[in-house]
Amino acid sequence: MALLLAACHGKKDSGLVLEGRVEREQLSVVSKLPGKIAELRVAEGDEARAGDTLVVLELPEVDARKTQARGAYTSAQAQYDMARKGATANQLVQLKAKVAGLKEQLDFAEKSAGRLKRLLADSLVSQQKYDEVYAKYQGARNQYIAAVAELDDAGNGARAEQQQMALGQQERALGAIDEVNVAEQEKYIRAPQAMSVETITLKQGELALPGYTLVSGFLKQTTYFRFTLPEARLAAVQKGKEVKVYIPYLKKSIAGKVTWIKALSAYANITSAYPDYEQGQTLYEIKVTPLQAADADGLIIKSAVQLDLATK
Repeated sequence: MALLLAACHGKKDSGLVLEGRVEREQLSVVSKLPGKIAELRVAEGDEARAGDTLVVLELPEVDARKTQARGAYTSAQAQYDMARKGATANQLVQLKAKVAGLKEQLDFAEKSAGRLKRLLADSLVSQQKYDEVYAKYQGARNQYIAAVAELDDAGNGARAEQQQMALGQQERALGAIDEVNVAEQEKYIRAPQAMSVETITLKQGELALPGYTLVSGFLKQTTYFRFTLPEARLAAVQKGKEVKVYIPYLKKSIAGKVTWIKALSAYANITSAYPDYEQGQTLYEIKVTPLQAADADGLIIKSAVQLDLATK
């Protein structure tokens, strides 16, 4: 009689009690740049806070690029300074001496042209001779004007367009340094959120490729319960309904709320151990979130839980 009553009671529970699993939101931490694992700062089972360094990578290519970027910036900065400041002190001395020499030649040519002009007026020299001296005077004058302009440019610096171009090269080199500095920070793989470390996929010295998961774990205070039920029993649950989830291995219940109900497209997604449903029925998944997230933080992932649909 006792066995018969137990069997009947079990059959009743199979129709009113859903079996599910403890689930928790997972997080995968990946690398953006290729490099070797230089240091592991966490172990499986550790608790990490947001921003904690999990893994340190060795990035030799980034170090080489940083040296190149610094050299390019030094060169570009020197080019801009030269364009802005103009000629050096020695170059200015040379140009001033050149201007002074051309000024002497111009004065001599001007005096010679003046004398021959007076002689030409008295018909003492030919027109050809005067024209030759006057041409030399014009040539000396033009050379002097060009030298004075060259000296002014050297004193005032390069033209505005050249200075702007040199400044652009300097800013470009500075941007390359900033880019390398950002890439250098990628050697530190940090936890984006508070998490418990579940799996570390690589060991020290192994190569990490871009996009490869280095550390995976669970997010804190994201525990929920997942159940599966057939369409015929869907009326027993409603979104927003408060329920009690029983934890068999702890022999206690946790208050929760149904947060969503969605249809399943594959039998492989079923959570309940022995679903009782007829062919042709749609299967649904129910997510129950604890009313107090801290109450479920210590639960073991994938452990069995029960939901009594008859409880109101």
